[in-house]
Amino acid sequence: MLMSSVKRYIALRRKLGYGLLQTDRLLTAYAQFATSQGDTHIKVSTAVAWATVASTPGTRYVRLNTVVLLARFLHAEDAGHEIPPPHLFPPPQGRLMPYIYSSEELRRIVAATEKLPKTYSLHRAAYATLFGLIASTGLRISEALNIRLIDVQPDGVLLIRRGKGGKSRLIPLHSTAEDALNAYLASRVTLPAVDDHLFLSSRMRGISSKMAEYTFRRLTLHAGITQTGTRPCRIHDIRHTFATRSLEKCPTRREDVAAHFVALATYLGHVDISHTYWYLEATPELMTNIAASAEALVGKEVA
Repeated sequence: MLMSSVKRYIALRRKLGYGLLQTDRLLTAYAQFATSQGDTHIKVSTAVAWATVASTPGTRYVRLNTVVLLARFLHAEDAGHEIPPPHLFPPPQGRLMPYIYSSEELRRIVAATEKLPKTYSLHRAAYATLFGLIASTGLRISEALNIRLIDVQPDGVLLIRRGKGGKSRLIPLHSTAEDALNAYLASRVTLPAVDDHLFLSSRMRGISSKMAEYTFRRLTLHAGITQTGTRPCRIHDIRHTFATRSLEKCPTRREDVAAHFVALATYLGHVDISHTYWYLEATPELMTNIAASAEALVGKEVA
């Protein structure tokens, strides 16, 4: 009974546009655990017991609160489902502040690709174009690595298939990014490769995220960037940099801010505009002028 309720809950929320891969996995595991205890309805004791076996406080918090949301949904139909208290475990640590690369640092990272071993004809060009594309579009590394040849559309548009949350979107490119991508593409299509990924490894297969991260760390060393703040250099901070630079150019009139935030959220593939609002924390000089307008917009989204 609980398993069928989980499937129905997940199916309903996916119709509303949510991916819920982690939620599906967690609730399936919970339903299996609860069923093994003989439960047909959500019980606080069982939910807490299941959450407690997690290895870290943050994971316990996520586990329990995932069940809380399910319990609220099911309790509305059947009061036999108990709703666990959501604050039994401390929440995980908040998001760490991103490192914002300077234009000069990004230029040095891309230039450092010339120091990579030339394992095949486009090895250096693939990484220069990959990281240059992320810097000019704010793509997630997973989205960039998943681009296929057919996704490079006419007139400087990229099709991003099933980004985070399972949604696809179109990304218009700046003319300089379009020119760089077309120059790379002209050489890429001549490779004798069966794999249709835009960016290929020396084995003529799509580049793995692990290899991309490893190569990026090598490039930052060559570029003289050994650490960003208190953390190692991350590809994802290039996306943060794109979002932050975009916000720095945002007009400060209320109606312009609203339009800018909606456009940026769509461009970045954010399901919730509050995720875009978070980037203001990385640009404190904009907070006074933009925060009130952005918060008003978030309030409208929630209402």
